[in-house]
Amino acid sequence: MASSADFVQYIVDQCGGAGTIEARKMFGDYCVYCNGKPFGLVSDNGFYVKPTEAGRKLLRTEDMRPPYDGAKPHFYIEDVDNRDYLSALVKATYAELPDPKPKNKKK
Repeated sequence: MASSADFVQYIVDQCGGAGTIEARKMFGDYCVYCNGKPFGLVSDNGFYVKPTEAGRKLLRTEDMRPPYDGAKPHFYIEDVDNRDYLSALVKATYAELPDPKPKNKKK
């Protein structure tokens, strides 16, 4: 089941205090980016954040789930209604994740 566009936009809006947040459709669901760096996924109307130690310290409850079959477990974020909490979690996660590798230009 794919995620609804309204739910994806809600997640983008809720995380907005962390930086420039955008979601891009991938494989039927969405990858969520902060300042161009992927930090999470929206899958089946659920919000998942890449696991980091900084993020783990901010979690209210740790719930690790794969966002889709065959995926590595991510933090499943049930409380998506608290904008300050989500923004702090995204900021902490963003700071710990490596920068994305530059894409090769096609010749």
